[in-house]
Amino acid sequence: MTAHTLINTTTPRLVFLLPLLLLLGACASPSYYAQAVSGHLELMRQRQDIEDLLQNPAVDPELVQSLELTRDIRAFAFDSLGLPESDSYTQYAETGRDAVSWNVVATPEFSLEARTWCFLVAGCVPYRGYFKQESARKFARKLESKAYDVAVSPASAYSTLGWFDDPLLDTMLRYSDARLAGLIFHELAHQAIYVRGDAAFNEAFAGMVEEAGVESWLASRDESDQLASWEKSREVSRQFTEFLAGHREQLQALYDSGQPEKDMRKEKQRAFERLRSGYQDLVGRQWGGVDYFSGWFQREINNAGLALVDTYRGGSCAFEALYRSTAGDMQAFLDLAASKARLGKNERAAWLNQKCSEIASASNL
Repeated sequence: MTAHTLINTTTPRLVFLLPLLLLLGACASPSYYAQAVSGHLELMRQRQDIEDLLQNPAVDPELVQSLELTRDIRAFAFDSLGLPESDSYTQYAETGRDAVSWNVVATPEFSLEARTWCFLVAGCVPYRGYFKQESARKFARKLESKAYDVAVSPASAYSTLGWFDDPLLDTMLRYSDARLAGLIFHELAHQAIYVRGDAAFNEAFAGMVEEAGVESWLASRDESDQLASWEKSREVSRQFTEFLAGHREQLQALYDSGQPEKDMRKEKQRAFERLRSGYQDLVGRQWGGVDYFSGWFQREINNAGLALVDTYRGGSCAFEALYRSTAGDMQAFLDLAASKARLGKNERAAWLNQKCSEIASASNL
């Protein structure tokens, strides 16, 4: 799954509209905006034109191969997927870091609803992004001191929603070719459709474009082995999402039970222990002992981590059904997704949050 920090406007506006941002972004402090501005401008200063790099014989051959691949992926996104054309990913920036940013997600102790922070363009989103890991951890500790469950998630890419020409980052090149294509399709999808303040809808939509886009791209390249591996990863991801959804339902029932907090706190920990043991059973029963999500379980299991997964995967079944209804026609899917984006907030949420088992007929599309 792909996380990203949303920057709200273009470089000149970031500088000259900073006082306005502070007035309209009531959930964020001046220091937060300062780090967002400085972090983004630093990336912009590091950009190099990809075509120039490809003509430079001193550039590492492995990087050249990745840059050429990115050029092909962009062309496929525009020509075959019908995503809006832009100059994103025509420049390259070397961060030298493990992640480009770190997102902080927080929930109350007895809730699966992530706290939101509001910004000028992005609207209210269920995370705050930081360009420095220590800044993210400092903010996380502050929230933990207020009894929030907190998760800090690294991001390999982010979208400026078309306000900037987003650069290709070295953090995006550390994965397989299919994963790189997925990252680019995902972030470009945000430039096609973005509903202000509805992260769950936006991420589920971009996730569907990513999955279908990679499948189509690999098929066009006759990459049968990679395609089989990609389809397997999609199935595993679906199973994991459904597994977590079941445990979220159990936790929600606990939080709605009205028990004393002391008792609820004990039951909460037992629920997380059951989640961990249930996952090991899933690994053995369905995945032949392959521990696909070991990294997720190396971190503390809490409400915030579950909320993060739900934000990015919670509406996946609704969009998968919508895509299937088009028989794989991406342009038709984009048109249908745009129509869902225009729904009122409550109607859109009701459509998005249908249970996978309930999405069985065209009437639910």
